[in-house]
Amino acid sequence: MRIDIPEGKDPIGYVWGEMVPGIGVAASNFSLAVYAHTTLGLREFEAARLRIAQINGCAFCLDWRTERDGQKVEEDFAEAVTHWRTTGAFDDRTRLAAEYAERYALDHHGLDDEFWNRMTAHYSQTEIVELSMSIGSWLAFGRLNHVLGLDTVCVLTGGSSPAGKRTPTP
Repeated sequence: MRIDIPEGKDPIGYVWGEMVPGIGVAASNFSLAVYAHTTLGLREFEAARLRIAQINGCAFCLDWRTERDGQKVEEDFAEAVTHWRTTGAFDDRTRLAAEYAERYALDHHGLDDEFWNRMTAHYSQTEIVELSMSIGSWLAFGRLNHVLGLDTVCVLTGGSSPAGKRTPTP
């Protein structure tokens, strides 16, 4: 970790909640709202989220699988996200979600009319805004946690680490 954590303190709770409470708590609430209030389908949501995790290199985000109503994406979904251009596992909306996440993170100035024509053919304006806010959250907070070395101790509230080694956030 790049931040000194006092003995006995939860690293995520300390950094996000105690060090900068005016910012960290609000950021945490935004991050959690993306999961709690999404209207996007699970596969679209996970395709965008995992593509950002792959770009950020966030260890926890790469391991995490969002669960909704007892459902998760299939085991090899992350591999399909890596090959979003060519995989046969995605429909148009899922492929576009992965593409949008990648372009948002790596080439947001390159989002041209051709891309937006494809997006608006498959997503409503509300869905585009929701997906944009979700991608922005994952990009910022996954990168922040990775840069500070917190991604090896991170979990979402109410969740547990797939590796079972991390402590829950407050």
